[in-house]
This record gives sequence, C-alpha cells and structure tokens, in this order.
Amino acid sequence: MTTLTFRLHKLFNEKRRFSFPFSQQKKEIPQNGIYIIFEDRETFGDFDRIVRVGTHTGNKRLRSRLNQHFVKENKNRSIFRKNIGRCVLNKDKSPYLPLWELDTTSKAAKERNLTRLDLNFEGQIEKRISDYIQGNLSFCVFQVDTKEQRLRWERKIVSTLAKSNELKSSNNWLGNHSTKEKIRESGLWQVNELYNDELTEQEFEDLRKLALDGLTI
Repeated sequence: MTTLTFRLHKLFNEKRRFSFPFSQQKKEIPQNGIYIIFEDRETFGDFDRIVRVGTHTGNKRLRSRLNQHFVKENKNRSIFRKNIGRCVLNKDKSPYLPLWELDTTSKAAKERNLTRLDLNFEGQIEKRISDYIQGNLSFCVFQVDTKEQRLRWERKIVSTLAKSNELKSSNNWLGNHSTKEKIRESGLWQVNELYNDELTEQEFEDLRKLALDGLTI
C-alpha cells in the first residue's frame, strides 16, 4: 500500500494548478478553502513536492490570503513572506536579520520599533521575496466552507506530511537557510501544526472526496 504522503501528493498534483498572476482566474478560486503550494525544482518522486499548506480564518478570505502571500509586500501580514525573508537575509549573512523580526503592525509596536528600521532596505527585501514567490511557486485549492473544518484539514495534512519523514528538500532549496529548525527539518514553509494527529485512512478518503468533488465532509 502506498503511503499517505504519496497519496496526498498524487491527489494534489492532479488538481488544477494556479500561478502568478492569477487575477484572471480569481473566480475559479473559491472564497473559502485550503491552498496547497508547490515549488519549482522541489520534487517528491515523480510529483512536484508540497512545500506549504495553508488556509484563512476570516469568512470568504481565501483570495485575500493568497494575495497577502503573492502580491502584497508586507511581511507582517504574511508569516510565509516573513519566513522567506529570514532565509534571504540569513543566506546573505545580513546583520539586518534581527531587525527583520520586529513588527510594526500595531500602533504601539510601530511607535516602539519604526525608528530602528530601514524601510528602504526592507522594501528591497520584500521585492526579492515577491520575485521568489511569483517566479517559483504554484498552488492548487479546494473549497472548505467553515473555519473549523478548514483548520482541521490544514492541521491534519500538515502533520501527515511533517511526521512522515519522507519529504526531502533539494540541496538548493532556499528553506535550508531558515533560522527555524522546523522548516529545515520538515521541508515545509511552516512551523505550526507540524506534529499533531495525522490523517487516518478514512479521513484521507473523506479528504479526497472533498478535494476532488467539493463534497462537504
């Protein structure tokens, strides 16, 4: 019997793929759902390797969440972008890396940290992040209407992939330069939900129906 990691890759590699710019296809992307991201030159056997699984919490915010990752140059609104920026700076051995960690989202944080930051330099890093994401990543999506179920399936898929120990990044994967051990070890662009409960065989069948047919499980 093939492993769940193999079957997850087969399932999602066979789905419709989107890449930047996807604004022309936005009506084909559900308003609520889960996204599965692949990266050029990252493989799992004969498949494109899954490098991130994600979702959104607000109602009808899937398209907005994808824009926060792919388009909007603000690492404080996308932990995915922040993690890629960490790798870019670490690979460059940049002394700016500790400042990249500072957040200016809230008014208090902005007042506390803004004068310490080089916003022009951060803009350059954000552009490099956008070039990397837009030039190397693609994704598929499937509809999941409720927040509870979106978080459940995201957690299950991520944990199944991370705990399988089957995913191997290429030697040139940017994530190998991550300051986060979990990213380096898992081969996934994420640190949360890596080691929770895996999918059961029945849950995988439910997920397959949901992802392929849009059936509510």
